[in-house]
Amino acid sequence: MNALANSLLFSLSITGPICLLLLLGFFLRRTQMMNEGFIDGASKLVFNITLPVLLFTSIVSADISKMASPGLIVYGIAATLLMFLLLELLATRLTPKRSLRGILVQGAFRANMGIVGLAYVNNAYGSQGVAAMAFYVACLTILFNILAVITLSRSLNTGDAVRPAAIMLGIVKNPLIIGIVAALPFALSSWQLPDIFMKTGASLAQMTLPLALLCTGASLSLKSGKEDTGLLPVITLLRLILVPGFITLGGWAIGFRDAELVMLFLINASPTAAASYVMVRAMGGNAVLAANIIAVTTLGSLLTTSLGATLLSTLGEF
Repeated sequence: MNALANSLLFSLSITGPICLLLLLGFFLRRTQMMNEGFIDGASKLVFNITLPVLLFTSIVSADISKMASPGLIVYGIAATLLMFLLLELLATRLTPKRSLRGILVQGAFRANMGIVGLAYVNNAYGSQGVAAMAFYVACLTILFNILAVITLSRSLNTGDAVRPAAIMLGIVKNPLIIGIVAALPFALSSWQLPDIFMKTGASLAQMTLPLALLCTGASLSLKSGKEDTGLLPVITLLRLILVPGFITLGGWAIGFRDAELVMLFLINASPTAAASYVMVRAMGGNAVLAANIIAVTTLGSLLTTSLGATLLSTLGEF
């Protein structure tokens, strides 16, 4: 019984700080201490500057031998592709409305790895864990964007949006990818940046996750309107339990253990990415459903991740 209690307390040490920051952001928004303009500006600051710097400094400072193995990255890509195909098939059976299928598929597979996933890993394993999963996040971020364009374009009949050149340009210009690629020469060689740049980068990196989580919490809201689809509970179940459960069990079955297995679970247990709402709205889909998926999975992820981490801790994987 004591072992279970200790495992639960440990899991809460991973999700508890994130929960408090989300709640703080939620209440700061309601008291107007964080208004729409601040949230928009801060979110752009995180995506374009501080998060790339966090990934850059983590990789530059990390022990390259302790980064995620190529096998883990290849497995993550393969598992995500398989889940995408299964979700595409499942969507046709869950709803007769073609326009909702892409939103369902994207909401189920597109995890918020860059913010919430890395925050989970950071709380469990520190900056070394963030560095270890940086390449994983980069590769999956590229894949997520490609798959999201494909499924939404097919679902919303906007086939012209699927342009390989536009997709590639978006990948090349992605600040997260730029930050990771820029760090590679330093990580793979003896090159070192002057302390003034590293200290400045460290200061920017430290503000990334708290600021991102405050903005996420401030943006949380259940929208009313054209959401009466009945799909929200199904998508939540898929995103928070079935998809991360499938990927984690598959990783265990092929031999991943200890920190690799736990980080695989934590990064995939994150809620639906906020970018999914932006894409659905831009392509003329049901933006209300997309927004509610983000809100419900963000709150639900705190519970499911705590339970999953408790189980892994009880099984001795931590």
